[in-house]
Amino acid sequence: MTEENSFSVEEPQEEGSLFEHHRIVADPNQQMLRVDKFLMDRVPNVTRNKVQTLIKDGFVQVNEASIKSNYKVKPNDVVTIKLLEPPRNEELIPEDIPLNIIYEDDELLIVNKEAGMVVHPAHNNWSGTLVNALAFHFDNLPTSRNGEIRPGLVHRIDKDTSGLLVIAKTENAMTKLAKQFFDHTVERTYYALVWGDVKENEGTITGHIGRSLKNRKVMSVFPDGEYGKHAVSHYKVLKRFDYTTLVQCNLETGRTHQIRAHFKHIGHPLFNDSNYGGDKVRAGEVFTKYKQFVENTFKMVPRQALHAKTLGFIHPTTGKFMQFDSELPEDLSGAIERWEKYISTRG
Repeated sequence: MTEENSFSVEEPQEEGSLFEHHRIVADPNQQMLRVDKFLMDRVPNVTRNKVQTLIKDGFVQVNEASIKSNYKVKPNDVVTIKLLEPPRNEELIPEDIPLNIIYEDDELLIVNKEAGMVVHPAHNNWSGTLVNALAFHFDNLPTSRNGEIRPGLVHRIDKDTSGLLVIAKTENAMTKLAKQFFDHTVERTYYALVWGDVKENEGTITGHIGRSLKNRKVMSVFPDGEYGKHAVSHYKVLKRFDYTTLVQCNLETGRTHQIRAHFKHIGHPLFNDSNYGGDKVRAGEVFTKYKQFVENTFKMVPRQALHAKTLGFIHPTTGKFMQFDSELPEDLSGAIERWEKYISTRG
């Protein structure tokens, strides 16, 4: 049997909360072919793993129905790829945005990102990102993953998470650092202020993380592992404020929203995390004075209370272990001080 390569592509359309990026109508003479192979031949700059992930996460449909990777495309099937953000074909525009660089050498640099800065351009955030700044300040940064425009990026942290990122300046650094992240050998420590009095002084949260089946913009934990990717977060309690807890988190894996999803799963969402239910009073008193205190503290730290504090890895050239630390930003340290004072003066 031979594959029929004839197909048509129609203009993308917006549908609900997902945006159609590709609509491919199989030719009437299409031979039976697995959908992942079908798409690899027709979508530029995509790997089989990427296609299979899209299928697993529910972003690929055939005739408006979700399918599995082993589905075989038949004549006249309509195969669509719908994503959370609308399609965009514009080139990356360098922007003169200040960067807080705490270390730099010929191979890499360490940036302390402020909360509110998006790392990579995406829907509603095409400018003002870390990548736009990197493109301005540095020439010829290596680009990873099938030619996508993401100069120097080895990993990311969320828009409203502050803290440390390592940026590769050479292809050698990009390759070796990316492998360390892939192998989960990079040491990452986060500080998070979470709701509630975390029972154990230290512990481990394990549970597959995948896109929510109800809200595609957030991640959910699937403890039985029937969906999502394996994820492990270790934590240690640093300070207790009766109704909130400051914890140190060390990631064994690096999934999207891992700390935020894991702590929501165990009943302790991050303080003021609007996507995971932390932007309302989740523990404490019923008094108006307490509610006003919480609201004022929300205003002080208007984001999820999460900071990427330390980062450790093997230098791609010297082979030596390097570790970097950062101070807590003013908004988060200020919120912690407010909780300390509130608890100490409650009586």
